[in-house]
Amino acid sequence: MSAESLHESATELLETWSPAQGPEQSLREAMLAFLGSAPRGCLREHAAGHITASAIVFSHDEREVLLTLHPRVGRWIQLGGHCEESDHSVAAAAFREATEESGIDGLVLEPGLYGAQAHPITCSLGLPTRHLDLLFKITAPEGAVPVRSSESTDLRWWPVAGLPADSDVLLR
Repeated sequence: MSAESLHESATELLETWSPAQGPEQSLREAMLAFLGSAPRGCLREHAAGHITASAIVFSHDEREVLLTLHPRVGRWIQLGGHCEESDHSVAAAAFREATEESGIDGLVLEPGLYGAQAHPITCSLGLPTRHLDLLFKITAPEGAVPVRSSESTDLRWWPVAGLPADSDVLLR
């Protein structure tokens, strides 16, 4: 596994993704341009900005979404984080992060890209940067009970129709 395989997977995901015209189409083009100029842009070491992997974790019946109260961000957000060189793809990084942060076994990753977002943030590097977030849809098994990890202040299911007011979680 390498930065090269992460880069290839991110590029392929974005090239095959067909978002609606408008902001998501523009973001897709900007992310592809970024990847074209940043061979190691999927790793946090790329201080100017980097691709991150997020999971929109739905309950088995898709009525709820699992969100984490992120200690650094101070808001309820989707699960996810940085890609690691040991991840064979960005989707694998999202699945790893979802499993680690939810404590749920038996998650199911839907193929393909669910969406994309960009966030200004001061992440673990301690410097202002931008997370170019690739989103994946993951479904939890029936009866899944999340277990909060050390990376979260709180963790809980939210009704799809009742997400927190300050949430920018992307739902389709």
